[in-house]
Amino acid sequence: MRKEINRLKAEFCAKSCNEKLARSLVSAMAVQLDPTINELSDIVTAVSEAVTNSIIHGYGKSGKKKEECIIKLECILYENAIEVVIIDKGCGIEDIEQAKMPLYTSSPEMERSGMGFTIMESFCDDFSVTSEVGKGTEIRLYKVFGGDSLCENTTIPQ
Repeated sequence: MRKEINRLKAEFCAKSCNEKLARSLVSAMAVQLDPTINELSDIVTAVSEAVTNSIIHGYGKSGKKKEECIIKLECILYENAIEVVIIDKGCGIEDIEQAKMPLYTSSPEMERSGMGFTIMESFCDDFSVTSEVGKGTEIRLYKVFGGDSLCENTTIPQ
């Protein structure tokens, strides 16, 4: 198991303006590990996609009041990696495997590209989605800094 060296927890309203806040928070944490510009860009882009998914798909059709639409973000720093967890209590995902398919979108009327999960998965070394219909979704992103790919013995700590 990796040694945790720092942690941040934040909650914010599910508003599109807060997608930038999430990017800034993750950037501020990640820079402590001295990532390359490309490594930093990868994790920040993946976080942006995850938060946008929570806002548009998680809460967009949930019927919840605005004050109930909260996104939780947690960043955990390890010696050479960052783990980011994004949680919403929105409508959840009925079929995760279908939702992960490139070009699939649950909101075609909004001209969504359907590439959010594909981007998250391709920009991170490890990625997972858990969801329950009516209860919400948790996305875990894990990015190793200082290497081209995930080390064989490195996994998301449970």
